Amino acid sequence: MLLRRWFRAVKIILAVVLLVLLFAPEWSTFANEENRLQSIVGLRQYDFLVWESQALLKKGETILAGGQEYLDEQARKQVVLDYLELVRKAQHLEAQLHFVYGDPDIADPALETRDLQEELAQTRASLESKQLLAEAIVQEQAAAILEQEGFDLLGGAWPPVLMHMTPLPSLLVVSPRDRIEKLHQVPLEHGLSTPTMEVIEDSVYDDLDRSALVVPLGGIGTYPAMIVETSDINRLAEVVVHEWVHHWLTLKPLGISYMADPSVRIINETVASLVDLELGSRVVETYYPELLPPPPEEVEVRPESQPETAEPPAFDFQTELANTRVRTDELLADGRVEEAEEYMEQRRLEFREHGYGIRKLNQAFFAFYGAYAAEPGGAQGGNPIGPMLRDIRQNSTSVREFLETVAPITSFEDLLETHSRIVPQTNASQ
Repeated sequence: MLLRRWFRAVKIILAVVLLVLLFAPEWSTFANEENRLQSIVGLRQYDFLVWESQALLKKGETILAGGQEYLDEQARKQVVLDYLELVRKAQHLEAQLHFVYGDPDIADPALETRDLQEELAQTRASLESKQLLAEAIVQEQAAAILEQEGFDLLGGAWPPVLMHMTPLPSLLVVSPRDRIEKLHQVPLEHGLSTPTMEVIEDSVYDDLDRSALVVPLGGIGTYPAMIVETSDINRLAEVVVHEWVHHWLTLKPLGISYMADPSVRIINETVASLVDLELGSRVVETYYPELLPPPPEEVEVRPESQPETAEPPAFDFQTELANTRVRTDELLADGRVEEAEEYMEQRRLEFREHGYGIRKLNQAFFAFYGAYAAEPGGAQGGNPIGPMLRDIRQNSTSVREFLETVAPITSFEDLLETHSRIVPQTNASQ
């Protein structure tokens, strides 16, 4: 058993060397505006090297200890569920603290929250003591599903599934104003206040004439992958698989070309999203079946003879956001930049009226969120990449075949050729 753990450690070291040398696609990149961007960001930029070194040390200790190997399946499951419950409790306590500190009528919030802070400190200490073991179990559960899909090498998933839940940096996304395209992405330290985000975004707009937005992240393709802290096993399983797909693609043309073309970024992210929706659900179905979300309710089809009610149709956020993207693209294509920005702000206010609190809706918003096109509608607008990749997946016999099919893609033209070759014309999405 000790020899097996050493062998696993060697495989992970090899994967670390390969992936770190090539850099995972979600690490920051800069173009000619690097110096001016850095002057705007200042000391708020995130330090990946410090995080990476600390995470690798922790993972190394866990691999050599191999504590999960002494637990049966039910005990493993309980470790993970107990950990996720502690995460839920910690997040609830933090939300209570934020509420008290945001109340202007409370003169001494520190005194008011003394018991809360003590309870939170104890909860965080318990979390820290359980985290590495819980992560090791989830890693092995995800790896088992990947091995079933044929992603195995020498008795384990390749590359090895390795992740660490941690407070994630934010990401400053920069787009031109006259089109929607992610030009730069700069990782920023965790926990920036909203006023600080606004200052950074306004500075990019004023100094560089660019659209900017600071966005939260769910995961980053470092190695180990940085995973957002969540109490939802469904979300956790999806993000773990998503980042693993980035690791797998890093050594393939689609991964190597990630930064070469905006379309390739969208293809890469959408491929990872399609796989995480499928295999993330498989992880939960296999190990936590009672926590699978219920299937979507079927829409009732009314007979044509039955009169329609006078009720207005429900507000469909994904459809409305997609329509907003399409209209914004049209305005920008006509050179009506200021009109497009005014239109996006008007739509943002409409979304807020329906309960969708988008802080800022601009070109950078669509440049970031439009890269995730696994599901119809949303920020992708009328981009055909999502439908084409869904077609290819539907015409692939397995996840492995799907990834092998898309891995050689290095351009939108490659995707078109692959789609026409793989998908019968009669089955293509409209």
